[in-house]
Amino acid sequence: MWTDERVETLRKLWAEGLSASQIAAQLGGVSRNAVIGKVHRLKLSSRGRTTAAPTRQKKTVQAPVATVTKAAPRPAAAPARPVTATVGATALQVQFDAEPVVRQYLRPVEDVVVPISRHLQLVDLTERTCKWPNGDPLTEEFHFCGHEAGETGPYCKYHSKIAFQPAAERRRMR
Repeated sequence: MWTDERVETLRKLWAEGLSASQIAAQLGGVSRNAVIGKVHRLKLSSRGRTTAAPTRQKKTVQAPVATVTKAAPRPAAAPARPVTATVGATALQVQFDAEPVVRQYLRPVEDVVVPISRHLQLVDLTERTCKWPNGDPLTEEFHFCGHEAGETGPYCKYHSKIAFQPAAERRRMR
């Protein structure tokens, strides 16, 4: 794939300042990445440029001028927009104008009665008891609901409504 002739052509085109994509197109049969890899292996990092890029001068940082102006009051429903400080150690610190709005999505109550937990341990569960875990499994207070489970799943009616939500409702909550 890389014959001596193709390597010489690559060296010449690279010295002329062509991009890896242009070189790959002229050589044919190789990709841009193959050209970049070969250039790296040949250590051709210094390339002859046809036009030298002008050097940029650094911008001088001017101290902000303090002016006192009375800002118009903002409407309460305006979304919070991050304000970034651009001077000193706090250059990347983000400050927010207002508190974020917390939205809660509550499901409508549909004749659901919260069952009184029977505080069953793992060895006390049967096929007909609710297997909803309550508490931290690493503590002594950990137990299962134990209320009568329906024939459709491992949980009682109340915990089934929590565990298995209709797909349309899940999409609405996103």
